[in-house]
Amino acid sequence: MKSHRLLSLLLAAGIGSAAAIAPACAQWAVFDAANYAQNLLIAARTLQQIDNQIQQLQNEAQMLQNMGKNLSSLNTSQLSTMVSALTQISNLMNRAQGVTFNANATNAAFAQSYPQSYPLNTSATTLEANARQRWQNSMSAFQQTLTIQAQVAQNVQADTTTLSSLVNTSQGAVGNLQVNQATNQLLALSIKQQLQIQSLMAAQDRANTLDQARNAEAEQEGQTALTNFLGTNNAYTPQ
Repeated sequence: MKSHRLLSLLLAAGIGSAAAIAPACAQWAVFDAANYAQNLLIAARTLQQIDNQIQQLQNEAQMLQNMGKNLSSLNTSQLSTMVSALTQISNLMNRAQGVTFNANATNAAFAQSYPQSYPLNTSATTLEANARQRWQNSMSAFQQTLTIQAQVAQNVQADTTTLSSLVNTSQGAVGNLQVNQATNQLLALSIKQQLQIQSLMAAQDRANTLDQARNAEAEQEGQTALTNFLGTNNAYTPQ
């Protein structure tokens, strides 16, 4: 009887131990290598996509910065200085007296002071007054030419500083807009210098032309004076 009860207790203890051990054994996780590899591959691809998106955002940011530089304009401009210098030359050209640089006014003034012929019996006073006017025209033209030469020389000295500033600005340009603006100002400086030379040449040619016309008119005036002096050969009749 005692043996039977002892056996029963041992069996009960064994069953209890087995029941207690069973849940503990159920807690062990099963490692699935294929599933782990698949998850790792998905994570790597996701990380690569994130890196690509970050690189794309960085490229777009750099592109926006470059666009900002390309649209950035120069802080300084020499255009007003160039226009002011050309205005000074233009004002000097407009001061021409007698035969001016106006086409209609030139024709009228030239026809009056440099006639192709004189009426008979033109008085010596009229001839002298016309000759003096032509002399004054020539002297005024030469004086104007010298004044324009002096102004051009001053502008050339100022252009040296302007050219240096524009070259430095061009070399320090950070975008296409600044490069184009600096280039345009350099071209404007070149055009300004060409216009100055053309104005100076026009003044010089005017002075030379007026002086040549004065010499030619002096010959015509002398012939008229001689004709008036000789008369019609009827001024004296021998007795």
